[in-house]
Amino acid sequence: MNPPRLLPYGDRALLVEVDDVTQVVALADSVRSGALTDLVDLVEDVVPGARSVLLVARPGVDLAELRSRAESDIAADGLLVDSSVSPAGSDGPSVVEIPVTYDGPDLAQVARLTGMTEEEVVAAHTGTGWRVAFGGFAPGFAYLVGGDPRLQVPRRDSPRTKVPVGAVGLAGEFSGVYPRASSGGWQLIGHTEVAMWDPDRDPPALLDAGTTVRFTRG
Repeated sequence: MNPPRLLPYGDRALLVEVDDVTQVVALADSVRSGALTDLVDLVEDVVPGARSVLLVARPGVDLAELRSRAESDIAADGLLVDSSVSPAGSDGPSVVEIPVTYDGPDLAQVARLTGMTEEEVVAAHTGTGWRVAFGGFAPGFAYLVGGDPRLQVPRRDSPRTKVPVGAVGLAGEFSGVYPRASSGGWQLIGHTEVAMWDPDRDPPALLDAGTTVRFTRG
């Protein structure tokens, strides 16, 4: 495991680069929950990414002090050593259930790739809680991690030009729900009627970083 890299990001933020998304979740959880006590009074916001966590300082906080405390806190806590994604999370995030109709056009292909039956793929997808690691790609799209490792499959060789809103897919270590119709190369195993993004909702995005997601049969 490589030590995290801490880089200045403008005059009010620090970008912490780590090895993988499990370390992203571990670090973000620890900062949000107050487990890294030296950072509690310094950090205003935590923005996770695929391989990094952005720590936004509170107004008036010196960036050099934030970096110094972050370096010592992360090293002392050892949180990035043998980190793993826990569905429960250290700060008790909310749980969102998403009913899914498992009729996706790639369900049979996922079964072939994983060596499971289609029924076993569905059972694996619904049998484990997922965590929202970070958002991106489109408003309301959440990258979910921590599911059954047997479901790790590659993206499609040829992306679709149009994936329907609500499509539920797999790609690599991630699962996700398309918040709107768009192009995409994920393996589609089903669909949901639950809106991931609603401008009239507060907040518009259904899933925030750290939230636990449980898929159920719709």
